[in-house]
Amino acid sequence: MKLICAPMATLSHPAFRIMIEKFGSCDEYYNEMINAPSLLHGGQFEKFYINPAPCPEKLVWQLTGKSAEPMIKAAALLCDLGGMGIDLNMGCSAPEIYNSGAGSAWMVKPATEIEELLIGVRRVLSEYEEKSGKHLRFSVKCRLGDENFTDESFFSFAELLVKNGVERITLHPRTRKERYRDRPRWIYAQRLAEKYPEISVIVNGDVKDRASYEEVTSICPSCHGVMIGRMAAQKPWIFDELKNTGRDEKKSVDLLQTGLDFIDDVVKYQPPEFYKTRLQRFFAYYCDNFSFAHYAKTQMLNSKDVEDSKKRLIEYFEKVPADRYRISY
Repeated sequence: MKLICAPMATLSHPAFRIMIEKFGSCDEYYNEMINAPSLLHGGQFEKFYINPAPCPEKLVWQLTGKSAEPMIKAAALLCDLGGMGIDLNMGCSAPEIYNSGAGSAWMVKPATEIEELLIGVRRVLSEYEEKSGKHLRFSVKCRLGDENFTDESFFSFAELLVKNGVERITLHPRTRKERYRDRPRWIYAQRLAEKYPEISVIVNGDVKDRASYEEVTSICPSCHGVMIGRMAAQKPWIFDELKNTGRDEKKSVDLLQTGLDFIDDVVKYQPPEFYKTRLQRFFAYYCDNFSFAHYAKTQMLNSKDVEDSKKRLIEYFEKVPADRYRISY
């Protein structure tokens, strides 16, 4: 199965991908979602969202928006940037995204509106392929639906996607309001793959180690890949760990140097306005590797600037030197 790094707001940027590449990489990366109207209007930060470094050949562009027309136009712009394909975000359950009519709100829109978007993006991709000779994959990332979802409503939505040319569906098998509190219903990904063998189905949700990976792949043998999100921020070596389980050689991680390198790459690839949020989001997960995780998170959260973040990270390992190389896999 393919191992895929999920699209995550404030995380799925070049600095994050560079870090994962250093640990052996994954098969594909989805970038953090691109707001279609902002891209079309040339927002001052859009160039940072569409930077494909360090491996554009493995990048999938994910689009978000509340209406079809700007998303179709934005898809045309993204085609010229290369990558593996275009993905439509129909799964984000963050209240501000859903309430705006984007993300998982697409799953409860009228079928005619969904079809307008799908037909438009499919047309854009077909025209690009005819012009360039390069095929870009058309995919959608979604959930099970809203709280009142039924099997009929979910599979009717999936039927609409497949009928209109979607080649891959990535399923996070929870409802909109479940977020992360309930166990994902992975079996729905398997049922989806069995029902539509002509497309690829990727299963997403709660894969955090070898045991959970083996569980989800045993439940979903017909799926084509596993997507990992938050755990890739805590353990950027997880893809290498899953690919190489059983090897004789064990690897250790320098948690200090990895953190410092990440900070340097954030400065290199992100605008100063993004430094704080990118560092806070990453270290909120990464510090779970530390013996005194809550203390470390609080220290990093309260950092005044980049240099202060480095200083606090170094000071932590000076106080707890045994933590620096404590992870091996």
